[in-house]
Amino acid sequence: MINDISALYFDPAMTPLAARVKVPVVLMHMKGDPENMQQAPQYDNVLADVMSFLARRIQYALDAGIPREMLVVDPGIGFGKNLEHNLTLIRFIKNFHRLGVPVLVGPSRKRFIGTILQMEEPQQRTFGTAAVVAWCAMAGVQIIRVHDVKEMIQVVRVLGSVAGTSHP
Repeated sequence: MINDISALYFDPAMTPLAARVKVPVVLMHMKGDPENMQQAPQYDNVLADVMSFLARRIQYALDAGIPREMLVVDPGIGFGKNLEHNLTLIRFIKNFHRLGVPVLVGPSRKRFIGTILQMEEPQQRTFGTAAVVAWCAMAGVQIIRVHDVKEMIQVVRVLGSVAGTSHP
């Protein structure tokens, strides 16, 4: 899997490589670059802006010969977004299914969870992460990247059983 935080922008060699090797490619949204992404990020409408960006990057990847079935989108929680931006994207995560490719979310131990819970240490954010994982699972997110795999599998299994979508 190629997990590109720039959605095939930063490295010009990445796109032809991705087209050639035929592995899944994660197109992630990030405002700015890693050095400046958290310096007062602003959007007209964070949901519309991120979805529009990802739709354009999907088309770019398709035009470059990367098959649709190899594409995954990631709204980039924590990458060039403030607390409200992150919450809006998670709240409306179902909307990303309209892009026609699997959705990946990486909420694990993120700063926005620490801000909500007033917890500085990322390792203390397991239960906050579990809440976001449950929300994303209920919204049909296909890939959820986490640190505490065993614990989050329990969250998703119990959630699936309660919702009647899976059984132990």
